[in-house]
Amino acid sequence: MPDGLSGNVAVAEDDGESFAVQEAAFAASRERLLRAPALQAAREHSSLLFSLAPNHLGPEEAAAPPSGSLCLSLKASSLLRRFQSTLVIAEHNNESLTPITLNVITAAKRLGGEVSCLVAGTSCDKVAQEVSKVQGVAKVLVAQHDVYKGFLPEELTPLILETQKQFNYTHICAGASAFGKNLIPRVAAKLSVAPISDIIEIKSPDTFVRTIYAGNIVCTVKCEENVKVFSVRGTSFEAAPVSGGSASLEKVTPPPPAGLCEWIEQKLTKSDRPELTSAKVVISGGRGLKSGENFKLLYDLADQLHAAVGASRAAVDAGFVPNDMQVGQTGKIVAPELYIAVGISGAIQHLAGMKDSKTIVAINKDPEAPIFQVADYGLVADLFKVVPEMTELLKKK
Repeated sequence: MPDGLSGNVAVAEDDGESFAVQEAAFAASRERLLRAPALQAAREHSSLLFSLAPNHLGPEEAAAPPSGSLCLSLKASSLLRRFQSTLVIAEHNNESLTPITLNVITAAKRLGGEVSCLVAGTSCDKVAQEVSKVQGVAKVLVAQHDVYKGFLPEELTPLILETQKQFNYTHICAGASAFGKNLIPRVAAKLSVAPISDIIEIKSPDTFVRTIYAGNIVCTVKCEENVKVFSVRGTSFEAAPVSGGSASLEKVTPPPPAGLCEWIEQKLTKSDRPELTSAKVVISGGRGLKSGENFKLLYDLADQLHAAVGASRAAVDAGFVPNDMQVGQTGKIVAPELYIAVGISGAIQHLAGMKDSKTIVAINKDPEAPIFQVADYGLVADLFKVVPEMTELLKKK
């Protein structure tokens, strides 16, 4: 509340005499408000427009554009956007930035105000320099300590809380990846606010859109928390340009280690194929492949298309492939340029993870399979015949 606008008005019981007292108190408050320096300046500059209830306005005030009891106009709303500040938690491996962070930065820019990016790691100067060149980032906060070796949420959360306390950010966000889904709920709990997960659109600084029930219902959420904490579905926002930015770099002193757990090691599988969530072409197999050995048909085709290979939950549950290949509501969300579904019926849980793909091709011998309802191109055929034929045709080219 601006200087000169503070004060309380007592509300009496709703009988005749008390109502007269209430009216007198309101009138006195109105006079004080109208004479307040902050209000006068706001009116002169047309940045913030205040008004009182129409029944209590004089002729001059009643003719003014504002209406409602002490509200901010649309002009004020746009002005308030400039006072938003967002902290993006960068996801990286100490060598390079994970692509989903660029999508999160785009989402953060739509909130208005300044966007800062927190880069925490063991030796992440290279990543910090990379982030500083991303368009839309005003400041890069760098925290380096051995305790951040495994990016454990138990250690990152105190750092984020201290950073928020120091810079008073109104929004904190990260990608809806395994990293973000592990971190964001903990940060929100420590701030005593409710997190919003997997948003797909930002309507205003306090209004977000997300899907529920496997993507069948689009839900608009209005958040009235002082600090909005949320994760962003990367496929719903374009990646921010990686050049043209000139953000300042600022070192942050890490808080004392929490000591709740210790990072031991991480074993990563190596593959010549692109990572599933960032691949431009994805080929996924379902239970129709009948065995894990038959996934070799997809691997051969993927090699020709430089594609990543995924799977439906049915194929994972059947033990055909490991669960890190699962695409769907409880797996990975993908939105490649081309998605080829082979032997997948198209349960809603799977569709939730790939429906944003630019072009969808379905191969299934069942013409009634639900996957054909979302496919741009469908081939009703035996996959054991057509997939090898496709591979051979591509080899000849």
